[in-house]
Amino acid sequence: MPLTSVMPHGSASTYIRYQVTEFDSQITIVGGGIAGLWLLNRLCLAGYDAILLDKGGLGSGQTLASQGIIHGGLKYALNGILNPASSAIADMPERWRACLQGAGEIDLRATRLLSPSYYMWSGGSMRSRFKSFLGSKALRGRIDTVHPTEYPFFFEEATENNIRGTLYRLPDFVVDTPSLLESLASPWMDRIFSCRDVYLEGDRLTVKTQGASIRIRSDKTILCAGEGNEALLSGLSHPAKKKAPAMQRRPLHMVAVQLAHPFPVYVHCIGDRFGMTPRLTVTSHPCPQDRKRPWIWYLGGELAETGINLEPAQQHEKARQLLSTMFPWVNLEDAQWQSIVVNRAEPKVPDLNRPDNAFVSDLGKVMVCWPTKLTLCPNLGDTVLSRIESEFPPSQLICKPGLTPYLSQARLALPKWENLLS
Repeated sequence: MPLTSVMPHGSASTYIRYQVTEFDSQITIVGGGIAGLWLLNRLCLAGYDAILLDKGGLGSGQTLASQGIIHGGLKYALNGILNPASSAIADMPERWRACLQGAGEIDLRATRLLSPSYYMWSGGSMRSRFKSFLGSKALRGRIDTVHPTEYPFFFEEATENNIRGTLYRLPDFVVDTPSLLESLASPWMDRIFSCRDVYLEGDRLTVKTQGASIRIRSDKTILCAGEGNEALLSGLSHPAKKKAPAMQRRPLHMVAVQLAHPFPVYVHCIGDRFGMTPRLTVTSHPCPQDRKRPWIWYLGGELAETGINLEPAQQHEKARQLLSTMFPWVNLEDAQWQSIVVNRAEPKVPDLNRPDNAFVSDLGKVMVCWPTKLTLCPNLGDTVLSRIESEFPPSQLICKPGLTPYLSQARLALPKWENLLS
């Protein structure tokens, strides 16, 4: 039965009467991006009684700011060295493909595939082509050189305009992240709740709503809120807080450009500098409401990493020049440009290096997760499920959550470029 409590709010003389409700859940996940939803699917399918709490709309953080590339690590071997990052990711595309075909650990057949292949374009210089060659050797021939007669429509224009370069087909592909979110969320919508005010008190979650305070008791609370994990961890009790992992932010200044070109492009562009990051990474996303400009190109790679301190106008001009250099046959006169600044949240690594794998830290009843990359979500699911199974068995009784009177059902957020270019 709910308890009634008078709690301070604001100044010392202002009080709000809260109805305090206690709620039990075997597992509670905080964070409604791809990682949190992936874990919800794996745990519920394994028989655990799990719920998910989301703060700002499903996918509203890093998920819908990502390019949706499911990659196998080639871009981390462009300097010719097979490093731990490229090794850990190498098997991920096949894991995802099995799910997209309905034969993997999660059924993702309803997810839209934007491109079944991803490409790498070396440009015309010998040095950039050599760097691509080193990367392909490091991954033991996992990429194929594409003959000009087999070029996708976008690159056919390169040959028509006598543009020199080499095109490679990678084992990577691109998913539509909004449809991926919907595929993961739709089977469990009655277990996914929206809450603006959620925090840890020791190892328990408290959710505040208008006039109600909900205390959630769980065998395991999984923090999967990306950048939001940092604030949640501040509520841990002192012994656990000392062991809590530190977080680092890797800021990106992405660019969305809506243009009149008729063909999509999905490609890493390799420049002349040796390094692990492609000079430019491009994905294309349909914009059916605009017949004149049917595609939004989303630009990342080195452009996004090095442009974080630039003003939007400066970054847009840099992107324009880069596209003109890489794809001189594309007309950019009527293009519309927008900036999307996002912080990639990761566990802290010395010298801000990239983490090699999905990250899981167990703090007793609280578990902290960062997938570190979209493509590593299956690896995150394996790790979390294995650790939980070693601690306690599934309930085998998936009860209907009792939070419906207090919390509303979470909704899917819109992609960042739809908010900016609408």
